[in-house]
Amino acid sequence: MTRRPAPSSRPRRTVRALGARLVPRTLRARLVAGLLTLLVLAFGGVGLATTGALRHFLMDRLDQQLVDAGGRYAASLEHGAAVGSADTRAQAPGTFGARLLAGRVTAAGVVDGDADDESAPNNDDVVTLTATEQRLLAALPVDGAARSAPVAALGGYRLRAFSGHDGDVLVTGLPLQPVDDTTGRLVSLELTVFAVALVAVGVAGTLWVRWSLRPLDRVVATAERVAAMPLDTGAVALSERVPDDDPRTEVGRVGAALNGMLGHVGSALTSRHEVEERLRSFAADASHELRTPVATVRGHAELALRHPGPVPEPVHHSLERIEAEARRMGAIVEDLLLLARLDAGRPLAAGEVDLTRLALDGAADARAAGPDHHWRLELPAEPVLVRGDADRLSQVVANLLANARAHTPSGTAVTLGLAAVDGVVRLTVADTGPGIPPDLAERVFERFVRGDRARSRATGSTGLGLAIVRAVAEAHGGSVAVASGAGGTVFTVRLPQPRAGA
Repeated sequence: MTRRPAPSSRPRRTVRALGARLVPRTLRARLVAGLLTLLVLAFGGVGLATTGALRHFLMDRLDQQLVDAGGRYAASLEHGAAVGSADTRAQAPGTFGARLLAGRVTAAGVVDGDADDESAPNNDDVVTLTATEQRLLAALPVDGAARSAPVAALGGYRLRAFSGHDGDVLVTGLPLQPVDDTTGRLVSLELTVFAVALVAVGVAGTLWVRWSLRPLDRVVATAERVAAMPLDTGAVALSERVPDDDPRTEVGRVGAALNGMLGHVGSALTSRHEVEERLRSFAADASHELRTPVATVRGHAELALRHPGPVPEPVHHSLERIEAEARRMGAIVEDLLLLARLDAGRPLAAGEVDLTRLALDGAADARAAGPDHHWRLELPAEPVLVRGDADRLSQVVANLLANARAHTPSGTAVTLGLAAVDGVVRLTVADTGPGIPPDLAERVFERFVRGDRARSRATGSTGLGLAIVRAVAEAHGGSVAVASGAGGTVFTVRLPQPRAGA
């Protein structure tokens, strides 16, 4: 059994795609297309109505002419007269006449407008009918009513049949060509006028729609300016408003609604900024206030541990825990102070920094802190220099390496790389660990975000290391990104490289 291939849906998709491209997309194009479509329908209706009315009028006139002319030409064929010498008086050129006897055409002719001489008949008036046309003439109802019928030798005709005096049937008719010509000229004129009108209306309608939609364009321009504003952080002066807010128009109502929404958004952004400022101020003030007591607690704990006298083991252990937690709290306070300074936009030191040296020092410190990891360096032959704060950039390298050490198992390979491409310095820290879960990777640079809470607390992680990395990178005009999967994780810090001679 031969299996027929399934019909391909590609032609359907092609037709749908073509139809989608032909459909106007903008409101302006749709309005103009709708206007032109309505005009085409209106012009088509007017054209059909006028053409139909004119043709009906001309057909009535032709029928009246057929009645007024009578059947003289056809009746002259009844008395045995030759077609060329039949009576054509008061008969319009093109008048058709035929005589039928017992359903058979005995004579048929047409008035050609020549003056026929009875002594020399004009055989040009003779019409030769086919068998089909003879059957058509024989089938005409003998009631004197006019009917349209084709005569192949002559064209379309309006025919009427009536009874003769000798028991025969006489047929007379007039040509439809004058009616067709007049109707055709009217159709041509209408097409020309309608085409010119469509072009004129299309141009005028496009200009009118464009002028009418100018308020909507202003609404769109305002929305685009607002969309281009940096609304995520910092103080935002949302003063943009739509000038057209007349509630009597549709665009005015849209503008009024947009202005109201912008007012609410501006108030919300102002409130958010005030809350953020209060939180930053609180964090900075609290960190400043905590620095001294934390240092005092740590100092007393160290002093007690150095006491030469005997100290009970439980007390000694408690003092060690107090010192460790005081050290940990001091690190958190320092990190919070650094973030507060960066959030406040305080300028950092701006000197020439050799990232190659920072990478070497950071890798050496990481190797000492995590000897069970495999540490690698991928550095260019020439030193990589940037403008910035050496201490903060050193903290970036240290935080990234410490993050790789804390969140990957023993034996993991960690590679620290540097590269300068097209005026951008890329510092990468790649590990072959288990990777970061997708839901955590989206917020890994937020503050106090920890991957493994139990392990992070055990290793002293505060959840602020990567937040500091992002803040320092952005303060230097750069950025940081993470890419993680089953085969490992790569953190990439991008920093602008100073131009030669700067």
